[in-house]
Amino acid sequence: MKDIRITEIEGFRIGQTENAAAGTGCTVIIAENGCAAGVDVRGGGPASRECELLRPFSAAQAIHALVIAGGSTFGLDASGGVLAYLEEHGIGYDMGVTHVPQVCQSDIFDLTVGELMVRPDREMGYQACVNAEGAGNYRDGNYGAGCGATVGKMFGMERCMKSGIGSAAVSLGEIRLGAIVAVNAIGDVFDPESGKMLAGLLSEDRTSFANTEAAMYAAAEIREGGIPANTTIGAILTNAALDKIQLTKIASMTHNGYARCIRPVHCSMDGDTIYALSSGQVPADMDMIGTLSARVMSMAIVNAVKSAEKAFGYPAYADMA
Repeated sequence: MKDIRITEIEGFRIGQTENAAAGTGCTVIIAENGCAAGVDVRGGGPASRECELLRPFSAAQAIHALVIAGGSTFGLDASGGVLAYLEEHGIGYDMGVTHVPQVCQSDIFDLTVGELMVRPDREMGYQACVNAEGAGNYRDGNYGAGCGATVGKMFGMERCMKSGIGSAAVSLGEIRLGAIVAVNAIGDVFDPESGKMLAGLLSEDRTSFANTEAAMYAAAEIREGGIPANTTIGAILTNAALDKIQLTKIASMTHNGYARCIRPVHCSMDGDTIYALSSGQVPADMDMIGTLSARVMSMAIVNAVKSAEKAFGYPAYADMA
């Protein structure tokens, strides 16, 4: 197995744009020729668009772009710009009068970071597509959908840390597989190899780590009325030959990568979602791909945290290491 860049997986182009001052952004994965896709939503508060396209009983067998953005429900406007770009470039199902692209989107909640009224919109979605041209401009850290990402928010924003977007990819023979993930969790992030906490809930004086899971267990009262303001959104990209039913199972298996790194995860206050996209024709065993996807996703989560930089007064991994 060999480490590669996420941009080395054929069939996909990745572009990002962000408003660093406002603390929000957009990441777009374009599949010009379409790609099979599946999804598994585990969190209790997702902000998403067109996920029904990916249900096994849906007629659509391919999508043409996946958008991961900030802005919560408001940020779903970014898909309008993506649709416009794809239509202009003749990407989508040929309906005679025009090409109709199939675009899915999921958003993280970053409205408590930066400027509340600045959200990903049609213009930002369009620009992310422009930025995907050629080699694209993908970067880990405080970019695209990771611009306003934070973790460790059980006690609000006062004791959380800055996170970001991260990626990891590997080749195994002719198979190429990668993961992209915007880490915006209520929980803490751990290195699955060492067990070391990398980012999350801070102590009251903000000089060391606390532990979200332990704090939950220690609470004497039942916490009610929590706002679904935490969402980790990830995607698997591969050139393995898989259909939407198989990809739905792979998306499900990939959530094991979330569980290895984020504690707690899949809470009622999360909108945790994973997509799985296939652009290729390389034969592969579904269970092997699902197992590898969980591993690569955990690598991407670690990279998201380690690549993040301090912003808006929230410390990052490098400030606590």
